[in-house]
Amino acid sequence: MSEARVLVCDDEPQIRRALGVNLTARGYDVDLAETGEQALELAARRHPDVVVLDLGLPGIGGVEVIHGLRGWTEVPIIVLSVREAEADKVAALDAGADDYVTKPFGMDELLARLRAALRRATPAEEAATIETADFTIDLVAKKVRDANGSEIRLTPTEWQIIEVLVRNAGKLVPQRRLLQDVWGPEYEKETNYLRVFLAQIRRKLEPNPSRPKYFITEPGMGYRFEH
Repeated sequence: MSEARVLVCDDEPQIRRALGVNLTARGYDVDLAETGEQALELAARRHPDVVVLDLGLPGIGGVEVIHGLRGWTEVPIIVLSVREAEADKVAALDAGADDYVTKPFGMDELLARLRAALRRATPAEEAATIETADFTIDLVAKKVRDANGSEIRLTPTEWQIIEVLVRNAGKLVPQRRLLQDVWGPEYEKETNYLRVFLAQIRRKLEPNPSRPKYFITEPGMGYRFEH
C-alpha cells in the first residue's frame, strides 16, 4: 500500500529539495511546487492527501493559495512561516490552514505534524471517551471525571470550549474559530474571554495549571488539546 501524497510548495530550492528527499525516503509520494500558481495546478491534477505550504511566495501568496484550495477541498494544509510573521499565521489559520510550523524548523517536528494531519483527515469513528492519566472526558454524556471517577463540575461554557478542543485533538484551533463556535460570530475578537475560561479549565483539569500539558496555548494563534 503506497503512502500518502504530499504537495510541497516553497520558493526556496534548498527547502524544496530537503523536503522532497526526506519525504520520499519515508515512502511518501511527493509533488514539488515553487509558486502558488503551480501549487494550485498540481493540487487540482494530483489530489494530494496533505499540503505543506510556505506563506511567503512570489505571485499568488500562501493565504491566497489556501483560499483557492478551500474552494473545493478539505485537504489538510500545514503552513511554513518565519517567526516574525505572526499576523500572516493568523490570516492563514483563519483562511483554513490546519497547522503551522515556524522556520527554521526541524524535520522531525514537521514529519510529526504531517502524520498528525493525515491521521485527522482519515475518516474514523469518533471515540466517545477520551482518557488521560488525570481525567476522562465523555463526549456523549458531556461529563468529565477525575482519575478516581468523580465528576468534575464544569460550567456549560467551559464544557463547550473543552468539547471543541477535544474534537480537534492535536490540532491547533484558532482563537477566532473557538470564539465563534462557543459564543458566536459577534465575539470573534474577544480573546480575553478565552484567557479567562482556559485558566478556569486548567485549574479544574490540569495537574499543574501553570504548566499545562493538555490544554496548550499557542501564543497569538489559538489553543490545542494534547493527550
